[in-house]
Amino acid sequence: MASNATSGSSSNRDVVVTGMGVVTPIGHDVETYFANLVAGKSGIAPIERFDASSYATNFAGEVRGFDPTLHFDPKEAQRTSRYIQYLMHASIDAVKQAGLDQTPPSDLYRAGVILGSGMGGMEVFTDNAVALGTKGHKRVSPFFVPMSITNMGSGMVSIRLGWRGPNWAVTSACTTANHALATAADQIRLGRADVMLAGGAEESVCAVSLAGFSNMKALSRRNDDPTKASRPFDVNRDGFVLGEGGGVLVLESREHAEARGAKILAVLRGYGMSSDAYHMSAPLETGEAVAYAMKSALADAGLQPTDIGIVNPHATSTPLGDAAECKALGLVFGEHLAKLKVTATKSMTGHLLGGTSATEAVALIKCLNTGTLHPTINVVDQDPECPVDCVPNVAQTTTARFGINNSFGFGGHNSCVVFERGE
Repeated sequence: MASNATSGSSSNRDVVVTGMGVVTPIGHDVETYFANLVAGKSGIAPIERFDASSYATNFAGEVRGFDPTLHFDPKEAQRTSRYIQYLMHASIDAVKQAGLDQTPPSDLYRAGVILGSGMGGMEVFTDNAVALGTKGHKRVSPFFVPMSITNMGSGMVSIRLGWRGPNWAVTSACTTANHALATAADQIRLGRADVMLAGGAEESVCAVSLAGFSNMKALSRRNDDPTKASRPFDVNRDGFVLGEGGGVLVLESREHAEARGAKILAVLRGYGMSSDAYHMSAPLETGEAVAYAMKSALADAGLQPTDIGIVNPHATSTPLGDAAECKALGLVFGEHLAKLKVTATKSMTGHLLGGTSATEAVALIKCLNTGTLHPTINVVDQDPECPVDCVPNVAQTTTARFGINNSFGFGGHNSCVVFERGE
């Protein structure tokens, strides 16, 4: 089949990272976010956005102090979902770090945007459903549809930047951002684009989302001590903590980045995907499908298990999920598991759902490049079923060159992306 690429066969093109941006419960820029991770600072606290006092869980990893008018005028901000605002903020920061704001891509049809969200404008959807039910159809906002659909973040970022290349959204629950990274990398590998924005975001701390997750008993109920609630690998973990925010990475072909003198922050070496084909929300407890995804990622990257030094795990702090992931790690890494550093970002941010794997990719890249491993906090009594070096409670140093970022989602989606530190 004929390719639409303009630069010939490019299946072996190196895909590099040249810019990163985040919005998280512990920082709205990469440096603040990573500094707080290293310091072991929790962003989990009682919810302030709405009255959650009657809920079984009344705390979350809320994005606080965020100013949408940095990138939207006040009227536009009122017509834009929070998840879109998070994506815009992170995208603009990533583009600035990459230097693409000063020297935009020469061919805008070869610059694309693939940004996703697991649930899109949930708060907007809820508010308008309530308006319909209580006040009638005329009170539904004319901006309801474009504010709530999951593709509009990708669309609005493309509009803002003027990038006319591949543009769509990915929606696959908590694997959304990893799938966006892999899909965007494919556009570069296949020669269809030179530069891509990829990532995801979620505005999940809202009443209906909290109610849904709480009623399915997926969330921690440690209301008396929220900062200790997200405790991956600890024997007393009792569920995940709802979080929100997102992250965006600039991906480029190595040729494109080097031609414009860009600093290469990391190389996206490979990725692997699989499905548990098991249950809508519970993981396959043997870990075999997750192991397949990791093995596929290593094969795509041309690496051996012994090459990997860091894993940023999915590690949501659920009893079944953490144990299943550790079984998968054992299947892949064998004796090398004892040498791996498996450090869980969600212990401080909570679970950012569709945005989580982008923010965790940023954390992993920062660990590789700085030689500093952020800790997994709240590990008091490590579960024997989770026999990993999780960098408990205190930051460590590393000389690792390669790392894996794992994310898994409701529906049995498994995604693993391999990064190499920058040059």
